[in-house]
Amino acid sequence: MKVLLAVAEAESFAGGAKLMGISPPSVTRVIAGLENRLGTLLLARNTRSLRLTEAGRRYVEDCRRILLDVEEADELAAGSSGWVRGNLTVTAPVMFGELFLIPLIAEYLTAHPDVTINAMLVDRLVSMVDEGLDVAIRIGHLPDTGLHAIRVGAIRPVICAAPAYLERAGRPHRPEDVLGAPIVMSSASRLLSDWHFNGPQGALTLHPQPRLLVSSNQAAINAARTGWGLTRVLSYQVAELVAKGELEILLEPYETEALPVHVLYQGDRRVPAKVRTFVDFCTRRFQQNPALQTAAG
Repeated sequence: MKVLLAVAEAESFAGGAKLMGISPPSVTRVIAGLENRLGTLLLARNTRSLRLTEAGRRYVEDCRRILLDVEEADELAAGSSGWVRGNLTVTAPVMFGELFLIPLIAEYLTAHPDVTINAMLVDRLVSMVDEGLDVAIRIGHLPDTGLHAIRVGAIRPVICAAPAYLERAGRPHRPEDVLGAPIVMSSASRLLSDWHFNGPQGALTLHPQPRLLVSSNQAAINAARTGWGLTRVLSYQVAELVAKGELEILLEPYETEALPVHVLYQGDRRVPAKVRTFVDFCTRRFQQNPALQTAAG
């Protein structure tokens, strides 16, 4: 089963052999023997490509589930001795991962030498079930997914600018004041394209037109940091720069409700040791981080 999964992942016998650390002829013999035993073709081959047949796709899905059950059984049996091993796949938004998750992963891997981690840092919502993810960091309110969720903090959208810009252009006092300012906006976050506010007259939504549109949150922050204009990002993304005085947060009395941050993980009562220990480690550290414990002013 492991050999079949390796071949399916690599889409070649040679690639599967490399993943398994065995010779290509050995892989060919294993797959041929498996197909003979099952009496069905699992892999369709030609001179240029290799693909799973319909029966092969179903069998690979079953293999993944069975091997996961075996791995979980091993980990549970070894749990009494504290042995944590295996591969973890985790996901988080790009900047959150770079700023907070990757440093924790490095610490965790140092403490658990038999664990490997694949970190998928993307600014899109990925399906944990479909993509086989063990742990996810989510920002925002959660739909009912049936996954385990632990709230670890809260962050908020903020408008910020450099002190040099504010000295030159003045400080906005009302949400409407931002419409006349030079704005740099990131297209990476759907949370920030519409600027929502709360005030004495109730909720207000503005649709500012950026003079500078960039493809990453970090680029927007860098532009604002130079004193060029305003940007709207999430509070954790600029917490360090605000603490250093390189950026200032504006219009705090008009901020909207803070967005929750959750750690999500799959599993029923048999949560693998690698998942349990990683979630516990990250949860504790996130909950202690002041940058993730902010609320709307």
